[in-house]
Amino acid sequence: VQLQASGGGLVQPGGSLRLSCAASGFTFRLATLDWYRQAPGNQRELVATVTSGGSTNYAESAKGRFTISRDNAKNTVYLQMNSLKPEDTAVYYCHMGTYWGKGTLVTVSS
Repeated sequence: VQLQASGGGLVQPGGSLRLSCAASGFTFRLATLDWYRQAPGNQRELVATVTSGGSTNYAESAKGRFTISRDNAKNTVYLQMNSLKPEDTAVYYCHMGTYWGKGTLVTVSS
């Protein structure tokens, strides 16, 4: 199983980023996938989940600003992040089952 996250970077407060996670090594269309994040000094926390049927769930901090989606044809899960705040600064990780991808750093700063 491989989960390769990308799309992080430096963005100003109020800006947007789209993270991508390219997956391989399992039956993607049957999997529930998540995005987690970990800020310096904090525990890793769940940000958003998408099930195989397309149902989604979000942390309170992400509701109304973030959107998780999946493209089963491309074996890719996305996290669209809008109205970013400095407190969104973290390493973002793609997760499936017991597998974690390498994170991608998101820095929100002016």
